[in-house]
Amino acid sequence: MPTYHALSLFSGGLDSILATRMVMAQGLSVLGLHFVSPFFGKPQAVAAWERDYGVTLEVMDIGQAFVDMLSARPAHGLGKTLNPCVDCKILMLRHARALLSHYGAQFLISGEVLGQRPMSQREDTLNAIRNDAGVRDLLLRPLCAKHLPPTPMEESGLVDRERLGAMHGRGRKPQLELARVMGISRIPAQGGGCRLTEKESARRYWPLLQFSALRAEDFHLANVGRQLWHGRHWLVLARNERDGQVLRSLRRPGDLMLQLDQLPGPTGIARPLPGAVWDVATVQQAAATLAHFAPKARTADAPVRVRIDDGGNRSTVEVLPACCFAEPPSWECIREAKAQWMQESSPK
Repeated sequence: MPTYHALSLFSGGLDSILATRMVMAQGLSVLGLHFVSPFFGKPQAVAAWERDYGVTLEVMDIGQAFVDMLSARPAHGLGKTLNPCVDCKILMLRHARALLSHYGAQFLISGEVLGQRPMSQREDTLNAIRNDAGVRDLLLRPLCAKHLPPTPMEESGLVDRERLGAMHGRGRKPQLELARVMGISRIPAQGGGCRLTEKESARRYWPLLQFSALRAEDFHLANVGRQLWHGRHWLVLARNERDGQVLRSLRRPGDLMLQLDQLPGPTGIARPLPGAVWDVATVQQAAATLAHFAPKARTADAPVRVRIDDGGNRSTVEVLPACCFAEPPSWECIREAKAQWMQESSPK
């Protein structure tokens, strides 16, 4: 297995590209770690990034660890929506630190710029991230290094501090100029790419966060199709054939699959969650809801048949189309409840 001088947190954004290349320009070998979860990550882009930016990358799935952190209430709080940016960076750095010996690496790299983000890139927050992640003497932030105290890597001469950056603030001109100097022509779009910063995605996730023992695959399912709830009962309906294919791929033992019999309509997945018993009446309500979102079922003017498959047994129910399940609460309702949720203990 190849060994490296450093491991870099590589999101695919411009800052992570520049930070990685800045250290590589000093003749040091760097492996980029691209972390993925239900909320962020583009593993399908890794091959193109390696080609375009001349870096070596490994995909690291931290989905379950991230879900556990979010469910337990992030210690450093949430951003404007449901984004735990500080705790997210701590989680990634801890994971990267644990991989240092595996790759024979001596230090870590991240692309943060002092003052770029109001929550996660203030000087006090950068210090908290470094300390809480246990990487005080291991983390190099090349883009803004000259605004920070020298690291052991610089003091030992392994990294030349004079060749590091002094970027500060929210402007992007220094990054774009450095990219030009480095010959980087493919500039990624600006933006974090985390679904937890998006209000509509946050609406999808919020009902799930009221449950315990959540799995990363629950949030993958929450990213697909139409999300519907009836109390503690969760139903996901495909909006199109692509959604249907994804739903079928995400199905796990215990899920109910619902489909119209002899009529076109959406595929549905009902996932039992803790404390939600899918009795006969609830299954019929789910079937009626699925039929409601099938135009030909709604115009049939008669009961329609819906097939129910629990993975071991198959049955059919007759229902009149009716929307018995509702969409998640509005963002305004979630925003009002978020502070109280953060103060509560995690669900048991």
